[in-house]
Amino acid sequence: MQPFQRLDSVAMPIDRANVDTDQILPARYLQKPRANDFGEYLFRDVRRLPDGREDPGFVLNRPEYRDARIVVAARNFACGSSREHAVWALYDHGFRAVVCSGFSDIFHANAIKNGLLPVVLPQPQVDALLAMLMREPGARVGVDLQACQVHFPDSSVVSFDIDPFARKCLLEGIDELAYTLGLRDRIEAFEAQNFHPQESM
Repeated sequence: MQPFQRLDSVAMPIDRANVDTDQILPARYLQKPRANDFGEYLFRDVRRLPDGREDPGFVLNRPEYRDARIVVAARNFACGSSREHAVWALYDHGFRAVVCSGFSDIFHANAIKNGLLPVVLPQPQVDALLAMLMREPGARVGVDLQACQVHFPDSSVVSFDIDPFARKCLLEGIDELAYTLGLRDRIEAFEAQNFHPQESM
């Protein structure tokens, strides 16, 4: 997992509420191995026309968003079933942060475990940011995890909250297992001090 400290990128607006995980990643791809590039399956059914060609009107296919690394989404993004694969699809496509007014607990946890930063802002601030991005396609947004700030295209700056442990893992590019393994010496010292083999009878 790559460390996340600060990202300045084109931001892609998804100005539609209740985009669920089945739209982000259709269920038929759930059996694919993690080694696959799940970015190929991102929004597979809604970004293509019936004949298989990319729909030029779908936001992900527009040229100004080809290099976007931040998603700014309307209310209730990634709702529905609790599939980690939706996070894989976003991450493998190149997205590193998603800004929304709230996420389901499972999507939020899956995002952090996979290096995708979920940024929660009040709905009025998300609405304002979406409006800016819709007016100026290709506008850039900055997400600073060290300072816990989002830099809007109009140069305004807003702060966000994140769990300190989640922030530490993302900043260092580690998951819960790697964090635990980093404490191995302390764990072994604690065990040596507090646990003793049972004396033979």
